Amino acid sequence: MINRRELLYSMGATAAGIGLQSLRASAERIAPSDKLTIACIGTGSQGLRVLLDLLRLPQVRIVAVCDVNRLSSDYLDWGPNELRNKVRTVLEDPNWGANNPGPTAGREAARAIVNAFYSRQSGKPSTGCTAYEDFRELLMKEKDLDAVVVSTPDHWHAVIAIAAMRAGKHVYSQKPMAHSVWECGEMARVAAETRRATQVSIFNSNLPASKQVHEVISSGAIGPVRSIDIWTKRASKFWLQGLSTPTKAEAIPAGLNWDMWLGPAPARPFNRAYMPFVWRAWYDFGCGAFGDMGEYGFDTLTRAVDLPPANRIEASTTDRFPDCYPVASAVHMDFEATAGRPALRINWFDGGIEPARPPELAAKEEIGEGGEGVIYHGDHGKLLTAYMGQNSRVLLPSGKVETPYPKESAVEQPFSPEAPQLGGSASGANAAHYMEWVNACKGGPPARANYAFQAPIVETLLLGCIAVRTHEPLSWDATHFTFTEGSAQATALLKPEYRALPG
Repeated sequence: MINRRELLYSMGATAAGIGLQSLRASAERIAPSDKLTIACIGTGSQGLRVLLDLLRLPQVRIVAVCDVNRLSSDYLDWGPNELRNKVRTVLEDPNWGANNPGPTAGREAARAIVNAFYSRQSGKPSTGCTAYEDFRELLMKEKDLDAVVVSTPDHWHAVIAIAAMRAGKHVYSQKPMAHSVWECGEMARVAAETRRATQVSIFNSNLPASKQVHEVISSGAIGPVRSIDIWTKRASKFWLQGLSTPTKAEAIPAGLNWDMWLGPAPARPFNRAYMPFVWRAWYDFGCGAFGDMGEYGFDTLTRAVDLPPANRIEASTTDRFPDCYPVASAVHMDFEATAGRPALRINWFDGGIEPARPPELAAKEEIGEGGEGVIYHGDHGKLLTAYMGQNSRVLLPSGKVETPYPKESAVEQPFSPEAPQLGGSASGANAAHYMEWVNACKGGPPARANYAFQAPIVETLLLGCIAVRTHEPLSWDATHFTFTEGSAQATALLKPEYRALPG
């Protein structure tokens, strides 16, 4: 199943009439000295997708790539030949990857793509992109580098981002922003201390739909909001959870530095149960369904109802496993009242669990869209939206259904490489998101999904992950960074110990 962002990517260039000719023309109008020089750290399938988006922005130039894997063809596609076809579209090369047995990524694939793109753009051979296995070597040797993109597994996000900021680089990183509660505050603190521009890959942070949800709530159309239900089963479509820990070591694939892949996580023998992509299910490397998908949904919720970190969290799940997130979970988070709203409870469901069906919906009408959605419960009615705020509808006790905005209003507008618009993209969908960060790197206002804004969101999500693991109610004092109710096990998970990095 191709997700919405990838579908828009495949459609964007055609719909907006964008090709390499227009990008070449735009690039020629920007002096090399005005381009933001970027290194992409982590060039697996998702890192490669971001790299391909950034290549199409004439305001930036990718000068280096880094990954602990040299090259392999065992990555994940969002749909049949999705990654290969995306590369072919960006390079305007219908034969790229014809001999690859599957989705191909890694540092050598990334370097070849970058050099091929700039060769086609300039009409001259380009070999200027450098490939590294170790991000520390990259940061030491790339003296003129402005910024980095971090697209590694979750357990590396904070380590690399903090090192890069302290080396004077701006940072764009994948979600979830962090892998532990402590890392959330540390990343925001270092960003403020170093005055580096940051952005997390929460693309819906600048969709019109997010603003529309806030407008409906603040208008009083459904009255004060006292609870919110949010659910998704998207993650379960792409990787398994509820797995027993492998007991058998497998041969490390050629070209993979497994010790460096593990990095700060505890050492363990290689097994394909951990990678590629399925690392999200494991405590040491990922944050499960809640951590992976939660930041998208909670970004819109935070903008709509003003969320600090939760003050109380509890969870229930299917069977638990020693090292792996469960198949399904329900997480309940309580937030204290603010000047603008009463005390609030948010209920999260994943793995196929859904909230109670609103009685206002017609008998045969689906509660959500594609197995996910959000319901805001107000004193006078409910607001039902798609997972990232799209297609909002007000449900009133009378049974009346109001659509505050046309359905099309949540869809992004075509991209202009010369002047990216709100909702536009390098792919027809996301240029505004990237350009917020690019402009922030050049001294403009902070990007919407910056570390300071995302830190309390991810803090709540990772507290939820702890509750999923411990099955105990947790009371949280964010000011003093401590549980006022919770076990020693829960406290230890706030800031797990790092293993010494290889080398």
